[in-house]
Amino acid sequence: MLKDIFSKNKKKYATIPVTPSKSDVPVGIMTKCPECKKAMFTKELEQHFMVCSHCDYHFPIGAIDRLNLVLDEGSFVELDAQLESENPLSFPGYKEKLEKDKVKSGVNEAIVTGTGTIDNRLVVIAVMDSNFRMGSMGSVVGEKIKRAIEKADELKVPFIIFTASGGARMQEGVLSLMQMAKTSVALKRFSDHGGLIITVMTHPTTGGVSASFASLGDYNFAEPGALIGFSGRRIIEQTIREKLPDDFQTAEFQLQHGQLDAIIHRKDMKEKLSLIVELHSYGGEE
Repeated sequence: MLKDIFSKNKKKYATIPVTPSKSDVPVGIMTKCPECKKAMFTKELEQHFMVCSHCDYHFPIGAIDRLNLVLDEGSFVELDAQLESENPLSFPGYKEKLEKDKVKSGVNEAIVTGTGTIDNRLVVIAVMDSNFRMGSMGSVVGEKIKRAIEKADELKVPFIIFTASGGARMQEGVLSLMQMAKTSVALKRFSDHGGLIITVMTHPTTGGVSASFASLGDYNFAEPGALIGFSGRRIIEQTIREKLPDDFQTAEFQLQHGQLDAIIHRKDMKEKLSLIVELHSYGGEE
Protein backbone atom coordinates (compact mmCIF):
# COMPACT_ATOMS: atom_id res chain seq x y z
CA MET A 1 0.00 0.00 0.00
CA LEU A 2 2.81 2.41 0.86
CA LYS A 3 4.34 1.82 -2.56
CA ASP A 4 1.13 3.05 -4.16
CA ILE A 5 1.10 6.19 -2.00
CA PHE A 6 4.61 7.26 -2.86
CA SER A 7 4.85 6.10 -6.47
CA LYS A 8 6.02 9.06 -8.53
CA ASN A 9 3.67 10.31 -11.18
CA LYS A 10 5.58 10.35 -14.47
CA LYS A 11 3.04 12.47 -16.30
CA LYS A 12 4.08 16.07 -16.86
CA TYR A 13 1.67 18.85 -16.03
CA ALA A 14 1.84 22.42 -17.24
CA THR A 15 2.11 25.18 -14.68
CA ILE A 16 -1.30 26.49 -13.69
CA PRO A 17 -1.64 30.17 -14.62
CA VAL A 18 -2.46 32.50 -11.75
CA THR A 19 -5.20 34.26 -13.69
CA PRO A 20 -7.34 32.12 -16.02
CA SER A 21 -7.81 33.50 -19.51
CA LYS A 22 -11.10 35.13 -20.42
CA SER A 23 -13.68 32.75 -21.77
CA ASP A 24 -16.16 33.28 -24.61
CA VAL A 25 -18.36 30.35 -23.58
CA PRO A 26 -21.76 30.87 -21.85
CA VAL A 27 -21.39 32.00 -18.26
CA GLY A 28 -22.39 29.34 -15.76
CA ILE A 29 -23.45 26.64 -18.22
CA MET A 30 -20.04 26.02 -19.77
CA THR A 31 -16.50 26.44 -18.42
CA LYS A 32 -13.41 26.90 -20.55
CA CYS A 33 -10.21 25.29 -19.34
CA PRO A 34 -7.45 27.93 -19.09
CA GLU A 35 -4.84 25.27 -19.88
CA CYS A 36 -6.10 23.34 -22.92
CA LYS A 37 -8.75 25.94 -23.91
CA LYS A 38 -11.45 23.30 -24.32
CA ALA A 39 -14.98 23.99 -23.09
CA MET A 40 -16.97 21.58 -20.97
CA PHE A 41 -20.27 21.57 -19.13
CA THR A 42 -19.81 23.10 -15.68
CA LYS A 43 -21.87 20.33 -14.08
CA GLU A 44 -19.62 17.74 -15.70
CA LEU A 45 -16.56 19.59 -14.41
CA GLU A 46 -17.99 19.60 -10.89
CA GLN A 47 -18.61 15.86 -11.12
CA HIS A 48 -14.92 15.43 -11.94
CA PHE A 49 -13.79 17.25 -8.77
CA MET A 50 -13.15 20.48 -10.72
CA VAL A 51 -10.45 18.78 -12.81
CA CYS A 52 -10.41 19.14 -16.59
CA SER A 53 -11.29 15.82 -18.23
CA HIS A 54 -9.19 16.73 -21.28
CA CYS A 55 -5.84 17.81 -19.82
CA ASP A 56 -6.14 17.12 -16.06
CA TYR A 57 -5.83 20.79 -15.15
CA HIS A 58 -6.78 21.22 -11.48
CA PHE A 59 -9.02 24.25 -11.12
CA PRO A 60 -8.48 26.15 -7.84
CA ILE A 61 -11.33 25.48 -5.40
CA GLY A 62 -12.48 27.20 -2.22
CA ALA A 63 -12.17 25.95 1.35
CA ILE A 64 -15.77 24.74 1.67
CA ASP A 65 -15.61 22.76 -1.58
CA ARG A 66 -12.32 21.22 -0.46
CA LEU A 67 -13.79 20.15 2.86
CA ASN A 68 -16.75 18.55 1.10
CA LEU A 69 -14.40 16.55 -1.12
CA VAL A 70 -12.17 15.25 1.66
CA LEU A 71 -14.36 14.76 4.74
CA ASP A 72 -17.27 12.42 5.37
CA GLU A 73 -20.59 14.09 4.65
CA GLY A 74 -21.95 16.06 7.59
CA SER A 75 -18.94 15.40 9.82
CA PHE A 76 -17.30 18.84 9.76
CA VAL A 77 -17.52 21.04 12.85
CA GLU A 78 -15.87 24.44 12.44
CA LEU A 79 -13.46 25.83 15.03
CA ASP A 80 -12.93 29.51 15.90
CA ALA A 81 -15.36 30.79 13.29
CA GLN A 82 -15.71 33.99 15.32
CA LEU A 83 -12.11 35.07 14.72
CA GLU A 84 -11.90 37.81 12.11
CA SER A 85 -9.12 40.15 11.03
CA GLU A 86 -8.96 43.72 12.30
CA ASN A 87 -6.73 46.52 11.02
CA PRO A 88 -3.91 46.66 13.59
CA LEU A 89 -1.70 48.97 11.50
CA SER A 90 -4.56 51.20 10.30
CA PHE A 91 -3.70 50.31 6.71
CA PRO A 92 -5.81 52.42 4.31
CA GLY A 93 -8.68 50.50 2.72
CA TYR A 94 -7.83 47.21 4.43
CA LYS A 95 -11.15 46.77 6.24
CA GLU A 96 -13.11 47.44 3.05
CA LYS A 97 -11.08 44.81 1.18
CA LEU A 98 -11.72 42.29 3.94
CA GLU A 99 -15.47 42.85 3.69
CA LYS A 100 -15.43 42.42 -0.09
CA ASP A 101 -13.48 39.17 0.21
CA LYS A 102 -15.96 37.80 2.73
CA VAL A 103 -18.70 38.22 0.16
CA LYS A 104 -16.64 36.88 -2.74
CA SER A 105 -15.27 33.80 -0.96
CA GLY A 106 -18.15 32.90 1.34
CA VAL A 107 -15.77 32.60 4.31
CA ASN A 108 -14.71 35.20 6.88
CA GLU A 109 -10.97 34.58 6.73
CA ALA A 110 -8.32 33.05 4.46
CA ILE A 111 -8.46 29.76 6.36
CA VAL A 112 -11.20 27.50 7.69
CA THR A 113 -10.39 25.10 10.54
CA GLY A 114 -12.34 22.40 12.27
CA THR A 115 -12.79 18.75 13.12
CA GLY A 116 -14.21 16.08 10.86
CA THR A 117 -13.91 12.44 9.90
CA ILE A 118 -12.28 10.69 6.97
CA ASP A 119 -13.83 7.23 6.60
CA ASN A 120 -15.03 7.56 10.20
CA ARG A 121 -11.59 8.48 11.61
CA LEU A 122 -11.44 11.81 13.42
CA VAL A 123 -8.97 14.48 12.25
CA VAL A 124 -8.42 18.19 12.74
CA ILE A 125 -8.26 19.94 9.39
CA ALA A 126 -7.31 23.41 8.16
CA VAL A 127 -7.96 24.61 4.61
CA MET A 128 -6.69 27.86 3.12
CA ASP A 129 -8.85 29.71 0.60
CA SER A 130 -7.11 31.69 -2.15
CA ASN A 131 -10.37 33.58 -2.84
CA PHE A 132 -9.82 35.52 0.40
CA ARG A 133 -6.90 37.98 0.14
CA MET A 134 -5.13 35.39 -2.06
CA GLY A 135 -4.89 33.12 0.97
CA SER A 136 -2.43 35.54 2.56
CA MET A 137 -1.24 34.83 6.09
CA GLY A 138 -2.35 37.45 8.60
CA SER A 139 -2.57 37.35 12.38
CA VAL A 140 -5.92 35.56 12.42
CA VAL A 141 -4.74 32.91 9.95
CA GLY A 142 -1.75 32.16 12.17
CA GLU A 143 -3.88 32.09 15.31
CA LYS A 144 -6.47 29.76 13.79
CA ILE A 145 -3.77 27.36 12.63
CA LYS A 146 -2.15 27.38 16.08
CA ARG A 147 -5.46 26.69 17.81
CA ALA A 148 -6.27 23.90 15.34
CA ILE A 149 -2.91 22.25 16.04
CA GLU A 150 -3.54 22.51 19.78
CA LYS A 151 -6.98 20.93 19.29
CA ALA A 152 -5.39 18.03 17.41
CA ASP A 153 -2.91 17.65 20.27
CA GLU A 154 -5.74 17.68 22.80
CA LEU A 155 -7.79 15.09 20.91
CA LYS A 156 -4.75 13.00 19.95
CA VAL A 157 -5.75 12.94 16.29
CA PRO A 158 -3.88 13.79 13.04
CA PHE A 159 -3.61 17.36 11.82
CA ILE A 160 -4.14 17.93 8.09
CA ILE A 161 -3.65 21.28 6.36
CA PHE A 162 -4.29 22.28 2.74
CA THR A 163 -2.25 25.33 1.81
CA ALA A 164 -2.99 27.92 -0.89
CA SER A 165 -1.37 31.28 -0.34
CA GLY A 166 0.50 34.19 -1.84
CA GLY A 167 2.48 34.52 1.40
CA ALA A 168 2.44 36.99 4.26
CA ARG A 169 -0.30 39.64 4.32
CA MET A 170 1.33 42.98 3.58
CA GLN A 171 -1.39 45.00 5.34
CA GLU A 172 -0.31 43.51 8.68
CA GLY A 173 3.44 43.93 8.21
CA VAL A 174 5.66 42.29 10.81
CA LEU A 175 2.62 40.91 12.64
CA SER A 176 2.02 38.70 9.62
CA LEU A 177 5.65 37.53 9.53
CA MET A 178 5.45 36.58 13.20
CA GLN A 179 2.90 33.90 12.30
CA MET A 180 5.67 31.89 10.63
CA ALA A 181 7.34 31.34 13.99
CA LYS A 182 4.08 30.90 15.89
CA THR A 183 2.76 28.14 13.65
CA SER A 184 6.15 26.42 13.36
CA VAL A 185 6.54 26.24 17.14
CA ALA A 186 3.02 24.84 17.51
CA LEU A 187 3.77 22.13 14.96
CA LYS A 188 7.07 21.26 16.69
CA ARG A 189 5.30 20.89 20.03
CA PHE A 190 2.60 18.72 18.44
CA SER A 191 5.24 16.58 16.72
CA ASP A 192 7.15 16.13 20.00
CA HIS A 193 3.94 14.76 21.50
CA GLY A 194 3.73 12.16 18.75
CA GLY A 195 1.22 13.97 16.53
CA LEU A 196 0.86 13.21 12.84
CA ILE A 197 1.12 16.21 10.47
CA ILE A 198 0.01 16.02 6.84
CA THR A 199 0.37 19.01 4.53
CA VAL A 200 -1.11 19.21 1.05
CA MET A 201 0.15 22.11 -1.05
CA THR A 202 -2.25 23.42 -3.67
CA HIS A 203 -1.86 26.18 -6.22
CA PRO A 204 -0.25 28.47 -5.23
CA THR A 205 1.77 27.90 -2.05
CA THR A 206 4.40 30.63 -1.84
CA GLY A 207 6.22 33.13 0.36
CA GLY A 208 6.16 32.86 4.13
CA VAL A 209 3.61 30.06 4.05
CA SER A 210 5.85 27.79 1.98
CA ALA A 211 8.76 28.77 4.24
CA SER A 212 6.98 27.76 7.44
CA PHE A 213 4.08 25.44 8.25
CA ALA A 214 3.49 24.29 4.65
CA SER A 215 6.85 22.52 4.58
CA LEU A 216 6.84 21.00 8.06
CA GLY A 217 4.60 17.99 7.62
CA ASP A 218 5.51 14.41 8.36
CA TYR A 219 4.08 13.95 4.88
CA ASN A 220 4.34 16.77 2.36
CA PHE A 221 2.02 16.27 -0.60
CA ALA A 222 0.83 18.46 -3.47
CA GLU A 223 -1.76 18.56 -6.22
CA PRO A 224 -0.55 18.20 -9.84
CA GLY A 225 0.76 21.40 -11.38
CA ALA A 226 0.69 23.44 -8.18
CA LEU A 227 3.04 26.41 -7.97
CA ILE A 228 5.25 25.94 -4.90
CA GLY A 229 8.10 28.25 -3.96
CA PHE A 230 9.26 31.26 -2.01
CA SER A 231 10.32 34.16 -4.25
CA GLY A 232 9.08 34.73 -7.78
CA ARG A 233 10.91 33.46 -10.86
CA ARG A 234 12.00 36.92 -12.03
CA ILE A 235 13.53 37.86 -8.67
CA ILE A 236 15.45 34.60 -8.48
CA GLU A 237 16.74 34.88 -12.05
CA GLN A 238 17.87 38.45 -11.44
CA THR A 239 19.61 37.42 -8.22
CA ILE A 240 21.49 34.36 -9.48
CA ARG A 241 21.77 35.69 -13.07
CA GLU A 242 20.73 32.38 -14.56
CA LYS A 243 17.77 31.15 -16.58
CA LEU A 244 15.55 28.83 -14.54
CA PRO A 245 14.00 25.60 -15.94
CA ASP A 246 10.55 25.99 -17.48
CA ASP A 247 8.98 23.73 -14.83
CA PHE A 248 10.76 25.46 -11.94
CA GLN A 249 8.61 25.72 -8.77
CA THR A 250 5.96 23.31 -10.04
CA ALA A 251 4.90 20.39 -7.86
CA GLU A 252 6.56 18.04 -10.36
CA PHE A 253 9.89 19.91 -10.07
CA GLN A 254 9.67 19.85 -6.26
CA LEU A 255 8.96 16.12 -6.23
CA GLN A 256 11.90 15.43 -8.54
CA HIS A 257 14.21 17.38 -6.22
CA GLY A 258 13.06 15.79 -2.97
CA GLN A 259 10.87 18.56 -1.58
CA LEU A 260 7.67 16.50 -1.73
CA ASP A 261 6.74 12.96 -0.78
CA ALA A 262 4.11 12.55 -3.48
CA ILE A 263 1.81 14.30 -5.93
CA ILE A 264 -1.79 13.21 -5.41
CA HIS A 265 -4.58 13.69 -7.92
CA ARG A 266 -7.63 15.39 -6.45
CA LYS A 267 -9.90 12.41 -7.13
CA ASP A 268 -7.54 10.19 -5.10
CA MET A 269 -6.98 12.61 -2.22
CA LYS A 270 -9.51 11.28 0.27
CA GLU A 271 -8.51 7.67 -0.33
CA LYS A 272 -4.80 8.40 0.18
CA LEU A 273 -5.36 10.51 3.29
CA SER A 274 -7.66 7.86 4.72
CA LEU A 275 -5.00 5.20 4.26
CA ILE A 276 -2.30 7.27 5.94
CA VAL A 277 -4.55 8.21 8.86
CA GLU A 278 -5.42 4.53 9.31
CA LEU A 279 -1.76 3.49 9.26
CA HIS A 280 -0.90 6.09 11.89
CA SER A 281 -3.95 5.70 14.10
CA TYR A 282 -3.20 6.27 17.74
CA GLY A 283 -5.06 7.12 20.94
CA GLY A 284 -8.71 6.47 21.71
CA GLU A 285 -10.73 3.48 20.66
CA GLU A 286 -10.79 2.08 17.14
